[in-house]
Amino acid sequence: MKEKLKLLKKISPMRMIMLTVAGIINSFGVVCFLAPVRLYDSGISGTSMLLGQVTPDCFTLSFFLIVLNVPLFAYGFKKQGALFTFYAIYTVVVYSVMAWLINDVFPIDVSFASPLAGTDLLLCAIFGGAVSGVGSGLAIRNGGAIDGIEVLAVIFAKRIGITVGTFVMIYNVILYIICGFVIESWILPLYSIVAYGAALKTVDFIVEGLDRAKSAIIVTERPNEICAALSEEFETGMTKIEVTGGYSNSPKTMIYFIVNRFQVTRLKELVREIDRQAYITISEVADVFSSNGEKKTNKS
Repeated sequence: MKEKLKLLKKISPMRMIMLTVAGIINSFGVVCFLAPVRLYDSGISGTSMLLGQVTPDCFTLSFFLIVLNVPLFAYGFKKQGALFTFYAIYTVVVYSVMAWLINDVFPIDVSFASPLAGTDLLLCAIFGGAVSGVGSGLAIRNGGAIDGIEVLAVIFAKRIGITVGTFVMIYNVILYIICGFVIESWILPLYSIVAYGAALKTVDFIVEGLDRAKSAIIVTERPNEICAALSEEFETGMTKIEVTGGYSNSPKTMIYFIVNRFQVTRLKELVREIDRQAYITISEVADVFSSNGEKKTNKS
């Protein structure tokens, strides 16, 4: 009970609003641009679109979005934390409900053509990818996610020696190959790659980095409290270095910490709650190696 109350206190109303907007935008991009002309989104969303096309009508896109995504987010619960899991599942539910409303409730005909781009595959691919990318980017920036495949990528990519972006790309390439065989045509899968590229660049623009881990350097006068909070939240270690302020000439501590892109927002919040005067810099890192040359993974 205490854990549930603690989680409820952490939930931000403004973030919930932004995640709602993210789910709606993503749904609009997929349902109004990609799905009408049978183009495929990336990740679990694209998988859901394919399954929705080859299964009976009672199994809709909304159904597969929830059935496939929720278990993946639940699987990542221990790695990503309760708050992220809650935000991610909420965003997927918004996405699914909005997809259902557009398809079955709103007076919008998306059965054979995009209401905005018609049957032009290139326009649908570019704008569908860009719009859905805005939704995905907003979700990530506000502590959530829309696609469960990225959660698996964050957990497993480093373990098999590849980046998160490479993991997602491999999954999508396999998905589009399967789509080509299923529909017995390569035109739509190839245009789907265009949509994926547009979405990728859009997410990259909004989130400022897709497949890199983040190194955080925190300069503070309250290192013990910050380290304890980070350790409790992310269940991983960090490095402390004693330094001296160049202007104040006062003793400070520099904390070096590695996070993934889903955790940056929460890290900043934790540090600001303890020391609003702390100096934080966040940079991208490609790989993390131990002293013996072996790759290390972020256990948070």
